[in-house]
Amino acid sequence: MQKLADYKLVVGLGNIGSSYQNSRHNLGFIFVDLLRSKFGFNEFALKNSNYFLSSGFVDLMKPATYMNNSGLAVLSYLTKKKCASSQILVIHDELNLKEGEIKFKIGGGHGGHNGLRSISNAIGSEYHRIRLGIGRPEGDVAHYVLQSTDLSIWNERINVWCEENKIW
Repeated sequence: MQKLADYKLVVGLGNIGSSYQNSRHNLGFIFVDLLRSKFGFNEFALKNSNYFLSSGFVDLMKPATYMNNSGLAVLSYLTKKKCASSQILVIHDELNLKEGEIKFKIGGGHGGHNGLRSISNAIGSEYHRIRLGIGRPEGDVAHYVLQSTDLSIWNERINVWCEENKIW
């Protein structure tokens, strides 16, 4: 795992709007919000119709395109600021990890995650990832990832994982 300063762009995946705010699918937004707060970066601001950006020693992004079109936001950023896919860190919810598990990964497939599918289609799949495990439900996956739930425990999980992996 690299340090945050080694990346040019950190993308937190999620959906904009209050109805999605406390959904598992918005864990990427929660992670970049925590980073913004920890490092005192400026508030997220809409940079164009595709993304919100907060800048410091690394750019933090929240796509404004909704999850399934996240690749449009990342590609829009890359057309303005040139960087390699290895300089991009994408943070997302992961059905294929147990609830609360956090893992780092370089490249790979999208595993059915539409946000990752969109980004991989736009820029290729060799970007880096932090996968936030939400577990796989027995029932309807779409309902599970989009339903409102208590995510407050995630702030502590994320802080502990970042400290243990020395990404600060």
